[in-house]
Amino acid sequence: METATGEWWEDLVDYFTEYNSSEENECCEGGDVCDLDEGMRFEAVFIPVLYSVAFVVGILGNGLLLGVLFQSRRNWSVTDTFILHLGVADILLLVTLPLWAAQSANVDGWTFGTPLCKITGTVFTINFYCGIFLLACISLDRYLSIVHATQMYTRRKPWVVHVSCLAVWFFSLLLSIPDWILLENMTDDRRKRAECVRDYFKFDEQYARTLKISSRGLYHAVGFLLPSVILIICYSRILWQLRCGTQGLQKQRAFKVIIAVVAVFFICWTPYNIALMVDTVNQNNISSDCGTATSLDKAVTVTSSLGYLHCSLNPILYAFVGVKFRRQLLSILHSMGCKLKTRMQFESVTRRSSVYSESADTSKSIAI
Repeated sequence: METATGEWWEDLVDYFTEYNSSEENECCEGGDVCDLDEGMRFEAVFIPVLYSVAFVVGILGNGLLLGVLFQSRRNWSVTDTFILHLGVADILLLVTLPLWAAQSANVDGWTFGTPLCKITGTVFTINFYCGIFLLACISLDRYLSIVHATQMYTRRKPWVVHVSCLAVWFFSLLLSIPDWILLENMTDDRRKRAECVRDYFKFDEQYARTLKISSRGLYHAVGFLLPSVILIICYSRILWQLRCGTQGLQKQRAFKVIIAVVAVFFICWTPYNIALMVDTVNQNNISSDCGTATSLDKAVTVTSSLGYLHCSLNPILYAFVGVKFRRQLLSILHSMGCKLKTRMQFESVTRRSSVYSESADTSKSIAI
């Protein structure tokens, strides 16, 4: 009798042990507990690889861009000034990527402490917003110059463009204040490792969810929707103006560059914003299952990484396609002793021109 009772008790203990073990790794009815191992393994491989590529390509590309701008600093135009600040913002953002990659690859997660967590997260946010806003400033300047033949910035007052850039940096700094306050090096009990994340429960649990939704809403509105509207309106009007203008190779090049600028921006950032919106809605859905939550985590990870690649593509889109830039780059390489053979034939430019465009200050065309 005692043996039978003992076996029965052992079987019951084994049953509950197995049940509790599976409950810790699988999703229950309300979607509160999920298996996070798969998502962590995915991040540990995907993020370090993609961030490393973005870091290397972006640093090299933006470094060359800044080098060319420095060599031709006496002939800067308005566009060149914006591109200079854009290159600096992209480089500062890219510098933070190795730390985020280390967090994903390391079993212990974030091992750099709270101070560096706040600094890294704040620097990332500042330069993210700054890069987006500078793209909007460039498009607005071209729109006024080409469509309305109006110069927002004149050569007589070069300080105006610098003030505009400083205003962009200051506004981006204001938008990073929540990161400086909320970012903490916290231990995630479910993932069993430390992470540099926003602590929305830092002040009052009652308003934590509202604070998180408001923060994401601010990002969607200011960091994506507003710049998107500016880009679409400005570049669509520019394309229409070029369509009604003179025909020729110059117009075709302008069409290609403008379409590439708009297309790459939306290809890089639209998927991330959609994934983030769906994830926000899903978090408010108490009937959500673990499969959906895991898929959304992967989607946010992949799409955010795609967005960060935009920093690596900016030098190609805003400088490498420019005739003036290629000539300056070849001149620098030649002065360094590099023997280059090229079939490119450049026109002599007698007027002051932009590294990005040889007629950035004109009102009717963009000579790429």
